[in-house]
Formats: sequence, C-alpha cells, structure tokens
Amino acid sequence: MRIDEIINKANKRINIIKGQLDGLYRMIENGKYCTDILDQSLSIQNSLKSLDALILERHLKIHVSNQFSSDKDKAVKELLEVYKKKRRNE
Repeated sequence: MRIDEIINKANKRINIIKGQLDGLYRMIENGKYCTDILDQSLSIQNSLKSLDALILERHLKIHVSNQFSSDKDKAVKELLEVYKKKRRNE
C-alpha cells in the first residue's frame, strides 16, 4: 500500500472512531444496557488496533526502511520498543 493510501485509510478510521465514541457517549447518557455499552467499547478498541496497524505500516515504510540503510541499530531499537509496548497492552 502506498503512503498516501495509508494516510487516507488512517483518516477514515479516525472518523469512524469519532463516530463510535459519540455513539458510546450517547449510550451511556441514555442508560443503555451495560453489555451493549461494552460491545460498543470493544468495537472502539478494535478500531484503534486497526488504526495502530496502519500507523505502524506507515512508520515501517517511511522511517524504518530509511533507518535500516543509515542507522540499523536505531531501527532495531525502535521496533523492539514498539513490540514491548504492544506486549504490555495485550
């Protein structure tokens, strides 16, 4: 996927997340059933994971690929940091 395609997909995903958050807010305000609220919250979390994947793909294509040419150690260090953060959030 090209960088501009990744950016467009990320922006669309952000708009979807905004709508989901607004929906979640309304559900809470209107006293909807708790499991329905949880379902909406889980959908938002999955959308955020999808956004994370797009951002990571962009980072790999733009920055990491260049770093492997010029500063391989920095690229490896960054990737390990991202991996560790991801593991903490599982």
